[in-house]
Amino acid sequence: MGLALEEACLALSEGEVPVGAVLEVDGCVAARAHNLRERLNDPSAHAEVITLREGARLSGSWRLNAATLYVTKEPCVMCAGTMINARLGRLVYGCGDAKGGAVASLYRILDDKRLNHRVEVVSGVLEAECAELLQKFFRDKR
Repeated sequence: MGLALEEACLALSEGEVPVGAVLEVDGCVAARAHNLRERLNDPSAHAEVITLREGARLSGSWRLNAATLYVTKEPCVMCAGTMINARLGRLVYGCGDAKGGAVASLYRILDDKRLNHRVEVVSGVLEAECAELLQKFFRDKR
């Protein structure tokens, strides 16, 4: 999660919403990224999606069953859907997202029994640090 926080800090310094993600496979960092929506003018350029794409590309498979994704903020619907489609093994995230969270706050996509895959979830890791970055970003925007 420390590396994901580093990515979130990079996003903050670039004027992006400070969310960072790191994909771990077999104890090694397979990919890492931060939000790039503003820079790329791409609504899908969330840290999670970028990281999963890169991890799949580097591994040579879209199936990421053995991977863990560390993210600083609870993923949105798009990102949670990408995790299901990637067959992600485990998600670890920092702070919740009461307005858009699709893991526990608004929706529970990753453990929905109607879908063909479920993702193990751990939440609240470095929660205060992750939340503070987001709060600073939105405080400074106002």
